[in-house]
Amino acid sequence: MTWRFGGRRSRIVGGTLIFLTLFLKGKTKMKAHYGYKDGSGDWFIIIDTDKCVECEEHPCVPACPWAVLEIIEDDYGDMVATVALEHRKKIKYSCAPCKPDLNRPPLPCVAACPFENAITHSW
Repeated sequence: MTWRFGGRRSRIVGGTLIFLTLFLKGKTKMKAHYGYKDGSGDWFIIIDTDKCVECEEHPCVPACPWAVLEIIEDDYGDMVATVALEHRKKIKYSCAPCKPDLNRPPLPCVAACPFENAITHSW
Protein backbone atom coordinates (compact mmCIF):
# COMPACT_ATOMS: atom_id res chain seq x y z
CA MET A 1 0.00 0.00 0.00
CA THR A 2 1.46 3.41 -0.95
CA TRP A 3 0.38 6.90 0.10
CA ARG A 4 1.41 10.24 -1.39
CA PHE A 5 1.77 13.42 0.65
CA GLY A 6 3.08 16.25 -1.51
CA GLY A 7 6.63 15.22 -2.42
CA ARG A 8 6.67 12.26 -0.03
CA ARG A 9 5.57 8.70 -0.69
CA SER A 10 5.12 6.28 2.18
CA ARG A 11 4.37 2.60 2.27
CA ILE A 12 4.19 -0.25 4.73
CA VAL A 13 6.60 -3.11 4.05
CA GLY A 14 6.64 -5.99 6.49
CA GLY A 15 4.84 -3.89 9.10
CA THR A 16 7.48 -1.15 8.91
CA LEU A 17 6.78 2.33 7.63
CA ILE A 18 9.19 3.38 4.87
CA PHE A 19 9.31 6.97 3.71
CA LEU A 20 10.49 7.61 0.19
CA THR A 21 11.43 11.28 0.03
CA LEU A 22 11.61 13.02 -3.32
CA PHE A 23 13.53 16.26 -3.71
CA LEU A 24 13.07 18.26 -6.89
CA LYS A 25 16.04 20.56 -7.49
CA GLY A 26 17.01 20.02 -11.08
CA LYS A 27 17.16 16.28 -10.46
CA THR A 28 14.86 13.92 -8.65
CA LYS A 29 16.51 12.27 -5.67
CA MET A 30 15.16 9.58 -3.45
CA LYS A 31 16.04 8.80 0.14
CA ALA A 32 14.60 5.68 1.72
CA HIS A 33 13.95 5.84 5.48
CA TYR A 34 13.93 2.42 7.13
CA GLY A 35 12.77 2.16 10.72
CA TYR A 36 10.06 3.43 13.00
CA LYS A 37 8.89 6.18 15.32
CA ASP A 38 7.84 5.49 18.89
CA GLY A 39 7.55 7.23 22.26
CA SER A 40 11.33 7.28 22.67
CA GLY A 41 12.06 8.98 19.35
CA ASP A 42 12.64 8.54 15.63
CA TRP A 43 14.72 5.50 14.69
CA PHE A 44 15.51 5.53 10.98
CA ILE A 45 18.45 4.60 8.78
CA ILE A 46 18.30 6.83 5.71
CA ILE A 47 19.83 5.62 2.44
CA ASP A 48 20.27 7.94 -0.53
CA THR A 49 19.38 5.48 -3.27
CA ASP A 50 20.68 7.74 -6.07
CA LYS A 51 24.16 7.54 -4.58
CA CYS A 52 23.77 3.86 -3.72
CA VAL A 53 22.93 2.95 -7.32
CA GLU A 54 26.29 4.40 -8.44
CA CYS A 55 28.21 2.13 -6.06
CA GLU A 56 29.35 -1.17 -7.53
CA GLU A 57 30.84 -2.94 -4.51
CA HIS A 58 28.52 -1.83 -1.67
CA PRO A 59 31.21 -2.03 1.05
CA CYS A 60 28.67 -0.86 3.65
CA VAL A 61 27.02 -4.30 3.78
CA PRO A 62 30.03 -6.36 4.94
CA ALA A 63 31.15 -3.45 7.17
CA CYS A 64 28.05 -3.81 9.37
CA PRO A 65 28.94 -6.25 12.18
CA TRP A 66 25.25 -7.02 12.86
CA ALA A 67 24.19 -7.67 9.24
CA VAL A 68 21.63 -4.87 9.36
CA LEU A 69 22.18 -3.97 5.69
CA GLU A 70 21.61 -6.13 2.64
CA ILE A 71 21.61 -5.62 -1.13
CA ILE A 72 18.36 -5.98 -3.07
CA GLU A 73 17.18 -5.27 -6.58
CA ASP A 74 14.84 -2.26 -6.47
CA ASP A 75 11.75 -1.67 -8.59
CA TYR A 76 13.93 -0.20 -11.38
CA GLY A 77 16.33 -3.17 -11.61
CA ASP A 78 19.15 -1.40 -9.71
CA MET A 79 21.07 -3.04 -6.89
CA VAL A 80 20.79 -0.92 -3.73
CA ALA A 81 21.46 -1.29 -0.03
CA THR A 82 18.48 -1.67 2.27
CA VAL A 83 17.83 -2.55 5.89
CA ALA A 84 17.13 -6.25 6.30
CA LEU A 85 13.50 -6.95 7.12
CA GLU A 86 14.29 -8.58 10.48
CA HIS A 87 16.03 -5.37 11.67
CA ARG A 88 13.49 -2.76 10.55
CA LYS A 89 11.40 -2.92 13.72
CA LYS A 90 14.44 -2.92 16.02
CA ILE A 91 16.90 -0.48 14.42
CA LYS A 92 17.40 1.23 17.77
CA TYR A 93 18.72 -2.01 19.25
CA SER A 94 20.45 -3.46 16.17
CA CYS A 95 22.55 -0.32 15.68
CA ALA A 96 23.15 0.39 19.39
CA PRO A 97 26.55 -1.38 19.61
CA CYS A 98 27.94 0.95 16.91
CA LYS A 99 26.26 4.10 18.31
CA PRO A 100 27.38 4.63 21.93
CA ASP A 101 26.35 7.89 23.58
CA LEU A 102 29.84 9.35 24.01
CA ASN A 103 33.11 9.34 22.06
CA ARG A 104 31.81 7.34 19.15
CA PRO A 105 33.97 6.79 16.09
CA PRO A 106 32.42 6.95 12.62
CA LEU A 107 29.85 4.20 12.16
CA PRO A 108 31.25 1.20 10.24
CA CYS A 109 28.56 1.34 7.53
CA VAL A 110 28.95 5.09 7.05
CA ALA A 111 32.77 4.94 7.11
CA ALA A 112 32.82 2.14 4.50
CA CYS A 113 30.54 3.97 2.07
CA PRO A 114 32.51 5.81 -0.63
CA PHE A 115 29.79 8.48 -1.01
CA GLU A 116 29.36 11.29 1.48
CA ASN A 117 26.01 11.28 3.31
CA ALA A 118 24.70 8.28 1.37
CA ILE A 119 23.90 6.54 4.67
CA THR A 120 22.71 8.54 7.67
CA HIS A 121 20.79 7.87 10.87
CA SER A 122 18.00 9.92 12.44
CA TRP A 123 19.38 9.68 15.98
